[in-house]
Amino acid sequence: MSAPLLLDLSHTSHTRARTGIQRVTRSLRSALGLRACAITHDPHRGVWRKLEAWEDANLAATGAATARGAHWPLAARLRGRARRFLGREPAGLPANSGVLVPEVFSPGVAHALPDLFAATRGPRVALFHDAIALQLPELTPTKTVARFPAYLIELLTFDGIAAVSEDSAAALTDYWRWLGTPRPPPVQAIPLGVDLPPVASSSRVPPEAEPTVLSVGSIEGRKNHLALLDACERLWAGGATFTLHLIGLAHPQTGAAAQRRIRELQASGRALRYDGPVSDAALDAAYARCQFTVYPSLREGFGLPVIESLAHGKPCICSGRGALGESARGGGCVRLDDVSADAIAAAIGRLLHSPPETAALATEARARRFRTWSDYADALVGWMGVLAIRDPARR
Repeated sequence: MSAPLLLDLSHTSHTRARTGIQRVTRSLRSALGLRACAITHDPHRGVWRKLEAWEDANLAATGAATARGAHWPLAARLRGRARRFLGREPAGLPANSGVLVPEVFSPGVAHALPDLFAATRGPRVALFHDAIALQLPELTPTKTVARFPAYLIELLTFDGIAAVSEDSAAALTDYWRWLGTPRPPPVQAIPLGVDLPPVASSSRVPPEAEPTVLSVGSIEGRKNHLALLDACERLWAGGATFTLHLIGLAHPQTGAAAQRRIRELQASGRALRYDGPVSDAALDAAYARCQFTVYPSLREGFGLPVIESLAHGKPCICSGRGALGESARGGGCVRLDDVSADAIAAAIGRLLHSPPETAALATEARARRFRTWSDYADALVGWMGVLAIRDPARR
């Protein structure tokens, strides 16, 4: 067996949150299996090391989590500092065939990357998810906006960048071109995989059941929930009968306005259910119960909820532009030119009042074939295998 990749999970191994990037990271780790050795930078010990049992437990968790940030238990912090003080180094990292960084790494990890790279034989590759912090700064957390330009410069130290969509690849290369970067690393678009439902979720909802419209995604500014809530209120006020079911972890800064609006609509008696973050099993069940989904996001790097909806056999209303358009163009979606409240309301109303159209879109969704996470891991490792190492001294 060839040497494994070193897979940096410095953030995801310290949180149980399952927002987009964390879901990608966990799925990729599982799909790579023995081809990867999961590692973290331990800031308390000041070293790169393999994951410990408690960190593996975080990665394996499938339940709902209410906190986004990384968390180090006090015992782990004290243990790391004590070992650093005593000069007890962990076992060295295994011989490796390269480094893969699937997360948006922190300044601390960025500062430690040169030490990791110095011990690396093969190519060093980072995943690039999106440039939304540059494109929609007013709807992005302020800390992310402040950090992002430095992160994009730090990506130049890698041998290659695997973007999650053509749109994301173009955003990154355009930024580096704007900077006048003389020799940027190659950027390759490799679309993500999807978790296929354990049981076909195209099961029929009983005809007498009140229609449920599902929307899955973090409650944050760029996800455009205010427009969705406005659209649904217009439909309810006009006599439409349906339940809007929202699932997703709310961001305390950019999602606050949407949270207030959710509470107002619930207090007024509207058929609005908000579950927050849920377990994988609960998410599968929600897809099975709904008639169709809405993903109102203004911009995405990929848009996993669109593909997940289609993989469950459920049509999705979403933007037809950018990365979302890439995911939607294979069928099963109502593609919107804009995701205003007017456009969303018209699309929801149309599907609610046209069961034949909804059924036809569901048929299109079930006919699509989706890349699994195993397929994605194979494509990523295959590309890394032919990627040139930019520093000849490391050959």
